[in-house]
Amino acid sequence: MLVQSVTDYAIYMLDRDGHVSSWNAGAERFKGYTSNEIIGQHFSNFYTLEDRAAGIPVLALQTAEREGRFEAEGWRVRKDGSRFWASVIIDPIRNDENALLGYAKITRDLTEKRAIEEQLRQSQKMEAVGQLTGGLAHDFNNLLTGIGGSLEMMQVRMPQGRTAEIERYVLAAQGAVKRAATLTQRLLAFSRRQTLDPRTTNVNRLLAGLEDLIRQTIGPGIALDVVGASGLWPTFIDPHQLENAVLNLCINARDAMPNGGKLTIETANRWLDDRAARKQDLPVGQYVSVCVTDTGTGMTPEVITRAFEPFFTTKPLGDGTGLGLSMVYGFARQSGGQIRIYSEVGHGTTMCIYLPRQAVDCIDDAEATFHVPVEQASDGKVILVIDDEPTIRMLITELLTEAGYSVLEAPDGPTGLRVLNSDARIDLLVTDVGLPAGMNGRQVADAARVSRPDLMVLFITGYAENAVVSGGLDKGMYVLSKPFPMDILAGRIRDIMSD
Repeated sequence: MLVQSVTDYAIYMLDRDGHVSSWNAGAERFKGYTSNEIIGQHFSNFYTLEDRAAGIPVLALQTAEREGRFEAEGWRVRKDGSRFWASVIIDPIRNDENALLGYAKITRDLTEKRAIEEQLRQSQKMEAVGQLTGGLAHDFNNLLTGIGGSLEMMQVRMPQGRTAEIERYVLAAQGAVKRAATLTQRLLAFSRRQTLDPRTTNVNRLLAGLEDLIRQTIGPGIALDVVGASGLWPTFIDPHQLENAVLNLCINARDAMPNGGKLTIETANRWLDDRAARKQDLPVGQYVSVCVTDTGTGMTPEVITRAFEPFFTTKPLGDGTGLGLSMVYGFARQSGGQIRIYSEVGHGTTMCIYLPRQAVDCIDDAEATFHVPVEQASDGKVILVIDDEPTIRMLITELLTEAGYSVLEAPDGPTGLRVLNSDARIDLLVTDVGLPAGMNGRQVADAARVSRPDLMVLFITGYAENAVVSGGLDKGMYVLSKPFPMDILAGRIRDIMSD
């Protein structure tokens, strides 16, 4: 009788098949049905059409029966068709012989609470955007000052005939450009928009090749232990970005141990079932984990919740950009994985990256970077360059012309495609991915290959349109991330043209 009169909760019973067998006052208030209207009806009436189509009601009962309880939050539907955000608990009811008799169901209306939480999240997002904007402005203004100041000093020194000093200013400007490129890459990594070059990777082998660099980075006061799991599964990721991620975690661990300590890097094979996958916010499946554990100062719960925000740092002003962990987070998520923090103040921290297992075991590719000088082309090969930035087209054209290639230019996709559809000889297409006039670089390349199936293509991009490039490159297609040194571009083109 007490349950029937409760109005703060919807409390009702279901039979073994999910039909409503009892109904209290709270259920009538939340859902709008009287007991006479709903008893005998299937409880899936309370679910959205999308959830019903996905079989969620049936899965909920199966989970409750299998695991002893089902708990979830989601949208539910009232009699009048309006939706409300509900917290749901389903418990199986069994007799003394453990036979299933039915289910007890409790529902709470959390719509107002959710609206308040959403307002708080929006407020926190705006705060994060403000912090991000301020951090960007600070760092880029410093870099622009270094570049602009160096150029101005070159203008002053050249009329004075003091050309011996020019190289110093050139090096200063180039250094600022490299720092700006690193900053941009970390921001793209955080937002999951960096250009990745995924390949089958043996993480144990990667860490073995990184061990000496890690030892040099953390210094002699910290003991390092690298533990590679036997029979570790391969994973399909960008190995260079994983190296950067591990180094960032090791640097954070080093800074958390100012008086020395121990750093452990450990790999493992992980199978995530339903419960574990929900906890890690990942799909059910097999993963490779890379965990970095230190014996340092640890993190407070407040720091843990903000650790992956860009430009958030607990270090003194000037000692860190606050982008290291945000880059690691972005890389893990963009690779189909996750990163989790396990920490307690005074007892150290463990950072675990979860990366999806490669579907088919195969040997990982060796990664090599070549800095190749520009060599003269002797057979009249023709390269088409498509980029909407005139300065970039000018620099690439001059570089390739000096190397002996014939170069054609186009400022956008449609113009480039008209050249490709002509009778002109074209041995290589070098194209930006993000282009104006309604066609991106991948669309241009795919259209060109209809009439030129063997056309070699090099995508150059400062922004990762995953569906365009990282989603899968066909044979004879390559990608190079902006900004790049001219000798790197020259070496990549030389390698492509010699294939």
